[in-house]
Amino acid sequence: MSSEDSHVVVPRSFRLLEELERGEKGIGDGTVSYGMDDADDSYMRSWTGTIIGPHNTVHDGRIYQLKLFCDKDYPDNPPTVRFQSQINMNCVNEETGMVEPSLFPMLANWKREYTMEDILTNLKKEMSSRENRRLCQPTGNDEQRVDQKGLMFRCNIL
Repeated sequence: MSSEDSHVVVPRSFRLLEELERGEKGIGDGTVSYGMDDADDSYMRSWTGTIIGPHNTVHDGRIYQLKLFCDKDYPDNPPTVRFQSQINMNCVNEETGMVEPSLFPMLANWKREYTMEDILTNLKKEMSSRENRRLCQPTGNDEQRVDQKGLMFRCNIL
């Protein structure tokens, strides 16, 4: 058996524990972070991410909250990603806040080795893209989005 044939698949729970540990330590320059919603969730499905908008864009100084949901088939399949904060980006459904996989290459071309950190980092890069860096954003300091169950989420955009 050659080394190319031997490839170890890390179990889902170990992978998510690694991601949790990395998220708790902090990522890079601190403009992207994530963590679990409920420490008692043994399946580690529901996560919250935060992106601080990149400099020299319309997103500069804004704080965006996201929900990431890792179903039982994660990391073989991507999580669902939804902005709780109002945002105008080409890859985000304006009404639901869902990041559309068909419009966000990382989700459309998902690979098992990608992580939630990679998703958040690439969304931040997408905010800086030529197509998104100057898009008019929702106004107001108290922005909210209602989820499918009718619950209201609030996020103060600073």
